[in-house]
Amino acid sequence: MKKVVGGKIYDTKTARKIDSTDRGSKEGLNSLKESLYITKKGAYFLSGEGGPFSRYAVLAGNGDFIGGSGIVPMTIRGALRWCEQYSDFTTIEIEFGSMIEEA
Repeated sequence: MKKVVGGKIYDTKTARKIDSTDRGSKEGLNSLKESLYITKKGAYFLSGEGGPFSRYAVLAGNGDFIGGSGIVPMTIRGALRWCEQYSDFTTIEIEFGSMIEEA
């Protein structure tokens, strides 16, 4: 997927995928499939698709929401929070090691 957001190009073909998650049934209202990427210039973003109750929902002509897809730019802290929720320790340590510390 390739999209311009905020005057910047985000392209899943040229960015490096860090991790992904697939939650919910394929056609469920809450279904969500996302991948976290980092561009060559260090910008994080999500590429995803989901059902009508997901962040990727779009408004249909009749006023109802339907499933959709898109790109969501993320800050480094947002990317870390996403990984804390969906990634394993090794991925977090490799990608964000300098940001995490022992409690």
